[in-house]
Amino acid sequence: MKKFNPSRSALKRHENSSEKGKVVEVSTDNLEPQFLDGLKRRKFLGMGLLGFAGLTLPLISKSETQNTIENFVSDSIVSFADKTTSQTDSIQEKIQLLQEALVKKDYRTARALTNSIRISEIQLHAEEENLGTPDVAASQFGTVDSLPQVWKTWAKGWKYYKVVSLEEKIGTPRKAEPVEVLLSFQASQTASLAREIRVVEIKDGVLTEVISQVFSELRRGSEKICKLLFLADNQGKEKRQYIVFYGNPDAELPNYQTDLKVSGEGYGLDIENEYFTAILSKQTGQLARMILKREHGLEIYSGGQGHGEPAGIDWAHDYVSDDGIQKMRISLWDECPDFEVVKGPICIIIRRWGFPYSPVHPLFSPARMIMDIEYRFYAGLPYFHKFGHMTAIKQFSPAALRDDEWVITGQSFNEMLWMGPDEKLKMGEVSKESAEKLWGIGFFNKDTKDSFFGLFLEHYAEGLPELNHNGSPNLYYKWHGQIWSRYPVPKDIKVIPKGAVLHQKNAYVTIPFTAQDGPAQIEHLRKELLNPLSASGSVLQKNVIANESNSRLARSGEAQDSPISKALVWKALGNVKDPQLYKADISIVDLGLIYDISVRGGTVKILMAMPHRGRPLGSYFIYGSNVVHATVSKTILETLYEVPGVRKVVMEQTWYPEWSSNLITDAGKIKLGL
Repeated sequence: MKKFNPSRSALKRHENSSEKGKVVEVSTDNLEPQFLDGLKRRKFLGMGLLGFAGLTLPLISKSETQNTIENFVSDSIVSFADKTTSQTDSIQEKIQLLQEALVKKDYRTARALTNSIRISEIQLHAEEENLGTPDVAASQFGTVDSLPQVWKTWAKGWKYYKVVSLEEKIGTPRKAEPVEVLLSFQASQTASLAREIRVVEIKDGVLTEVISQVFSELRRGSEKICKLLFLADNQGKEKRQYIVFYGNPDAELPNYQTDLKVSGEGYGLDIENEYFTAILSKQTGQLARMILKREHGLEIYSGGQGHGEPAGIDWAHDYVSDDGIQKMRISLWDECPDFEVVKGPICIIIRRWGFPYSPVHPLFSPARMIMDIEYRFYAGLPYFHKFGHMTAIKQFSPAALRDDEWVITGQSFNEMLWMGPDEKLKMGEVSKESAEKLWGIGFFNKDTKDSFFGLFLEHYAEGLPELNHNGSPNLYYKWHGQIWSRYPVPKDIKVIPKGAVLHQKNAYVTIPFTAQDGPAQIEHLRKELLNPLSASGSVLQKNVIANESNSRLARSGEAQDSPISKALVWKALGNVKDPQLYKADISIVDLGLIYDISVRGGTVKILMAMPHRGRPLGSYFIYGSNVVHATVSKTILETLYEVPGVRKVVMEQTWYPEWSSNLITDAGKIKLGL
């Protein structure tokens, strides 16, 4: 599995929209270049009131005052990639307008501008986020026509391929292990990586498709980039090759079936697999409850009223403010300041980030440490991951800081578990010499065999000394249940310097646990997770032996065998313009709103997105008025019923994945003046 490399990209969003009724406070040193990979390390000018810096303006005429404000602001602002055009305004100009509004104490205008700046940041994030160096470059590819004949026939419909090699290095067999790779493609070779990519294992010369998941598909210049997850087996100490096929305009979104299910909207999801159901808070996205899927279905939860917020079992991440006045918690978010969600058959990813809130938010709203937390839940696995990154964007002196805490109400468990630096699982009280050297903590019930255990796979800091690895488990926290709580900063460290980052990667596992078999299972899992399959770009072995497969790669209609030409369907949809872009004369195809087309008999099914939730009615393009383009545009129904053989049209709308400018075609960008 590719090592997690969090993108501290784009601007860390200031969550102060006019909808939430908040006032922004930021300073000129809030963000340093090392935190702006997604903006190509451009420095972001903070937006502080002049008065906050101890500056005042002389009592001069109104016009002179305005000129003084504008000159001060324009002299302070650093250029961004975006520009003011006839259709939009740049961040640079918006910051200038915001500074002027704040100086004049025109807070309604300032709040509106803050929201507009945030929107521009989101757009820059979409256009400039840097996912890192691809494991397989755009130049590394082959053509299907060059493959052995039996493979070429089997993969009919696809034009190109890449080769990924996986190696298991410690002699431990793997079964359906999730592997993540970052791939780059020549944009001219693919229309949609999500639709086209198929991953195939080579074994004894036979090609076999494996379940895969494409996400984070981006366009960068002449290349397209995506993250790819797939499930891989290995007998241990093996090198296996996988072929990634792409370049098929007739391909449809694959419909892989696994035990991973998800329901809900946004970040407040219910996620289920064979082993457990995880219930995330609808308010904060924190893990609120888990149901362990055994015969009695134990539900682990944290009861009571928390600290005035809904309780959950995951209470991290937080810190106590200077002088111990209050605790700043992400559990106090009224909603996630920012989040990203990835859904698929292999993995559900929920990433949330922002500044923690005060108990009396927004009275106190310090911008000192950003909490960036990501859960990953997998198909067919009894564990989930949590990645955490706590980044100090200014120097501050917290009285305490916590990066992992779990609280479970009731007496579901009656034995404690822990793992020290020797990586051997032990039961009972933590020894004194291991109290600051813990790499695993948990509980089990010796009667029911239920268990919950946290494996600490990575725990380190940038800009700080070696962290403490503490958090000894407690079976009777204030007599209501179990707890462990980790305070990683050594007690002699009183100041967290600007730029310091605390990192963690944990795996939380629930298995039927006995004193005889459980320790070996947990130790074995830790070894696997610390030594994932190693992925790299490769080429097919010379003189490879190719044998026939029992089936073919293409589903019905994917190998130029559709009963109605998909090329004609795409061409017809090019006649459907967005009338709200009056003179751009741009179609829903060039906007990238069509995610998928399938043809079954005389029925054509369209999967379609809308640009944003302010326009939720995709049916507008089915029935809507096209008066603006009365002579050049048609509705989806009008244009598709003109295609020979089409008898029925079905349109399904989706919000996932969210539409972005990465999906606009080259022709569309020209029409929009991008």
